[in-house]
This record gives sequence, structure tokens and C-alpha cells, in this order.
Amino acid sequence: MENYTKGEIKEVTEAPVFPIQEDTGVEMKVNSGSKIKNLMGFAMIKIKEPNIRTISWNGSGNAITKTISCAEIMKRKIKGLHQITKIRYRRIEEYWEPKVEGLERLKVNKDIPAISILLSKDPLDSSEPSYQAPGSFDEFWKDITADDKKSRGKRKTLGLTGAALQDHTGVPPDFRRKKKKPGQNYRKDSKNQNQSRQNNLGVKKDSFD
Repeated sequence: MENYTKGEIKEVTEAPVFPIQEDTGVEMKVNSGSKIKNLMGFAMIKIKEPNIRTISWNGSGNAITKTISCAEIMKRKIKGLHQITKIRYRRIEEYWEPKVEGLERLKVNKDIPAISILLSKDPLDSSEPSYQAPGSFDEFWKDITADDKKSRGKRKTLGLTGAALQDHTGVPPDFRRKKKKPGQNYRKDSKNQNQSRQNNLGVKKDSFD
């Protein structure tokens, strides 16, 4: 592409994924540089208005994760919201202008992943594959928590033999070197222990000479 320079960039206009009426809904557009605190501050004020029944969160590319975070935060703060999620691609057209005479203008299409999340105070179409009823997310986490508790209980019942006997060094506690007390001589203690073992085995010191 050394013979071309980037020119005009256009976004292909598409119909809204979730048509929102201004008097009953709010459409939130999330960008990669948007601050969640600012987005949530405005959205929370609007969703608490009695006439506002729906709010949609829309983001693409690097803003997808932030879009999901905003929707999940709102679901936890405002109970009873129904949800439908749509995943799609946003089409961007880039035009490249030729530097060399005789070359034609190029158009490059880029499809960027995008997500739209609709939250509604009123019931939505439950036949939609992505529909989530109010509290469904909490139920999911309850299952995860229950499985985690079972796993921890099983480990506790088994006693975690290996973990109980070893620390991060992997050395069983019975074989760790005891902390030296003031005035204690490890070399002398070791010699006494060896002598004690020999006596228990009935071996005389002279037999080693």
C-alpha cells in the first residue's frame, strides 16, 4: 500500500438494533474512552424516571467489555430488569487515494464486532434465544457458588494430606530444621542423636573403629 494514502472513512448506516422511543427509552453509546462512572451516572438518573421503560447499551470493538459491564452494573442496582442481547458486526468503509497516476481509488471494508443490550422494566419476548429474565444472572452465580462450596467441603473432608504436611517449600514439617534456641549447638545435638541411635541398635562405638 506504499502507493496509496488513507482518505475518507465512512460508517455504513444501519437501522437501530433496538428501536428506542425518546419519550420512553434511552440509547447509550459506549466508546473505548468512555468512563463507566460518567455513563452510569447519567443512565441511573434516567432509568429511575417513571416514564423511562427501556435503556439500550451499545458498543463495538474495544468498548464491548465496557458495554457489558455497564449493563451488568445496572441490573444489580435496578432489580426486575428484563434483558435481550444482540451481537452483530459494524461495517466501516475506508477509501485509499492513489499517489501514482493510473491507479484506481480503493475501498476497504472492515467489519467490527459490536454488541447491543436492551434492558427493560416491562417483559420482553421470552422466545428470543438471548432473553434473560430478572434474577437469572443471580441464579447462575448461585449454582457456581454451590459448586465451589461442595468442592471446598470435599477437600476439607479428605484432609488435604499433602497440603497439610507441606508448606510452599514442599518440605514436610517433621523434617524441617527447628529454630535454633539461644545457646543451642546443632552439631552437638546431632552427635548426641547419632549416639542414641547406635545405643538403640545395640552397636558399640568400638565396632566402628
